Amino acid sequence: MLKLSSRYYYLRHENEIQRFLSENSNWIHIINKENSFKNFTNSKENLFLIDLNSNLSKQIQTIEDQKFDLIIITDIFEVTDDIYGLLNSLNKLLTNNGKVLINSINTKWNFFLLFFEFFKIKKISRPRSYIHLKKIYSISESSGFEMVKSFTRQIFPFRLFGIGNLLNTILEIIFFKFNIGINNYLLLSKTNKEQKVYSKTIIVPAKNEELNLEPIINRIPLFESDYEILLVCAKSSDNTVETAYEIQQKYKKLPIKIIEQKSKGKGPGVLEAIEVSNFEIITILDSDLSVDPETLNEFFEIIENGRADFVNGTRFVYKMEEGAMRKLNSIGNLFFQYIISIVISTKLTDSLCGTKVFKKDLINQMSEWKSTLFIKDPFGDFDFIFSAAYSGHKILEYPVHYRARVYGTTQISRFSDGIKLLFYFINSLIMFNISKNVKK
Repeated sequence: MLKLSSRYYYLRHENEIQRFLSENSNWIHIINKENSFKNFTNSKENLFLIDLNSNLSKQIQTIEDQKFDLIIITDIFEVTDDIYGLLNSLNKLLTNNGKVLINSINTKWNFFLLFFEFFKIKKISRPRSYIHLKKIYSISESSGFEMVKSFTRQIFPFRLFGIGNLLNTILEIIFFKFNIGINNYLLLSKTNKEQKVYSKTIIVPAKNEELNLEPIINRIPLFESDYEILLVCAKSSDNTVETAYEIQQKYKKLPIKIIEQKSKGKGPGVLEAIEVSNFEIITILDSDLSVDPETLNEFFEIIENGRADFVNGTRFVYKMEEGAMRKLNSIGNLFFQYIISIVISTKLTDSLCGTKVFKKDLINQMSEWKSTLFIKDPFGDFDFIFSAAYSGHKILEYPVHYRARVYGTTQISRFSDGIKLLFYFINSLIMFNISKNVKK
């Protein structure tokens, strides 16, 4: 008879939570001691076993002398009668801006799991309340949390002659948007009211932009914290490189550095700049002045107030300036923002805005993300969004006014790059859902 495979079920869970970990994260995984997951995980030293017959909050209080960047909770919230108390206890264990990843059973599967248990397709579990995650995150704010994202995984937890994992991967991709997986995941971030001032690197990629360089330098705000402006000059048909050096000499009091890009493309150029930066916040600001440089103050404020790890500009809130974006491009952008929202399980209204601000530690996860892809990012800075989402960083948007170019033309090939981008997103969707490490 077809039976639920605990191995397939829990290894899929193991793969899912692994992407939220980094080498520098201090983390703990709290599960009940009856849970079979402990038999399949490779991180037994990070497990904290809970006795469901005793007070959960009191048990967690025994480790309050420690602080964690990430706490993972598996199959606990379905059996507790004190969600607020449990969340409050977890809050005390977290570092500032620490996160909690809650795993619970999707309420849509309540009937099916009871059916499986009745016909002995799965082992009988203790009674569960099957709490909907919306009820959890509605309480989470009063416990000092805010929601980062929620999503589901695992539709077919059966071995089925060794092809069960393949079938599960296919079903997850097909039904990704509908959140019908057995496992619910809710990522919460601890709110931090204390403002922290970060040092800042502002990267300005420039190709054939000689007449835009001085205006953008004049409009970048002055900051009290340490900051630097990196002009990344690609090989150009105009005098972009020469103009950059002239500006550096003219504005000697400003922390301007020139990078003559060796690689080809915006993305590789940005990475060259990041390699020479020692500051905490990375900013990508296109040199075409389509986004007001003055708005960087607001981008930084969101991160420094602890509300996000990654801030993406959105051009689709305010009315665009006449001629700023072609109608066909606008339609294409709306299509791609819909796709990217599906892929990363985070609602975005714009995915193609060139203005992005994020914590530099994101780069530690970016190489892992890029190594999974067989189709590369055609624009370069999309990998930052995907790696942020893939590793559990909180992403927020900031609305910008989108201006028409005063000088020069776009460096983007609208049709060919659009096709590349479509395939890139399809590749990303697969990588977000595939269980690479599950063995048959």
